[in-house]
Amino acid sequence: MDTSAADITFDVNGVCNYCTEFLDNSGHIVYEDPVLKKARLDQLVSKVKLSGRNKPYDCVVGVSGGVDSSWALVQSVKLGLRPLAVHMDNGWNSELAQNNIANLVRGLGVDLYTHVIDWEEYRKLMQAFFDANVIDTELLYDNAMLAVNYQQANRYNIKFILAGTNQATEGMRMPKEWNWFKQDKLNIQALGKRGGVRLKTFPALGFLDWIYFEYVKKIKWTSFLDFLPYNKFDALDTLEHDFGYKRYPFKHYESIFTRFYQGYILPRKFNVDKRKLHFSTLVISGQMSRDDALEGLKGIPYPNSRNLEEDIDYFLKKMHWTSHQLEDYLNQPETPHNHYPSEKPLFDFVRHLYGILKKKGLISGRKEL
Repeated sequence: MDTSAADITFDVNGVCNYCTEFLDNSGHIVYEDPVLKKARLDQLVSKVKLSGRNKPYDCVVGVSGGVDSSWALVQSVKLGLRPLAVHMDNGWNSELAQNNIANLVRGLGVDLYTHVIDWEEYRKLMQAFFDANVIDTELLYDNAMLAVNYQQANRYNIKFILAGTNQATEGMRMPKEWNWFKQDKLNIQALGKRGGVRLKTFPALGFLDWIYFEYVKKIKWTSFLDFLPYNKFDALDTLEHDFGYKRYPFKHYESIFTRFYQGYILPRKFNVDKRKLHFSTLVISGQMSRDDALEGLKGIPYPNSRNLEEDIDYFLKKMHWTSHQLEDYLNQPETPHNHYPSEKPLFDFVRHLYGILKKKGLISGRKEL
């Protein structure tokens, strides 16, 4: 991590606040005693099985084709659970991701639900985000993915979503200026309206929708891999050997757009290289050396320049852009998301109130909003 994160600070030993925060907030999970971790896992598995009695599935596992979600699906089956695999297809899947998902589902013998986004509506929403010059175009995918998982859990009265989200590979805090609040349906609606797009089929999730699913319907988004000893590279080796899994050069590169967004748009337009955050998390969780991380940051965030040129051509054709339009977009100044209507102030207020109540002992537990 470096000063491309605006709020970074360093102590007298040169250690940054992102590392110290990670150890304070996530160390108890990443470096948890194996016996205690196993006990937590056993307890979770028992709860999931009990909640799923007389139902076709006892949990939802969202799958993208990436290592984290793939490993969550494999481990859920290994532990005797009956997951419904859920995939959100936004039109940017790589062939590699589709093959990885197909191999996993076939090899594990689980059912797969795929929600295919209406491409024209999605493309117009993406265009609205580009025209607004906000940083987090991936808010569209991330928000829809959350919505589809909760909707499928609600459809089958499933109480647990076992997600690949975890502290070991993604527990370091994202700099607040690098992305946006992921439950912000209002922001999506406002940007869409600005671009002349109304949400018709897009499966959006707002903060109050999340409250409804989590606290009224009692559907729990659970960072499943935090209950397991999780090493990304060991998991990749097993996935390759047992399921013919093909790995990607960097995190989240199973999507063609995410690869292009993280590997080209973010560095060029916003001076953000998410490899710094991803590698830093692996370093502090003991899965990568600092020297290897620094080596990995050399060069462009692509396997090679030819792959980048192929993705540029694919993006231009799929978005109906010219190369001049792309260059013009990259040279436009950023506009903050909160320049437009947003649910973030409501979230911040509720989180602040939650913190006060927890401090006074009126709310217990480690779960944070």
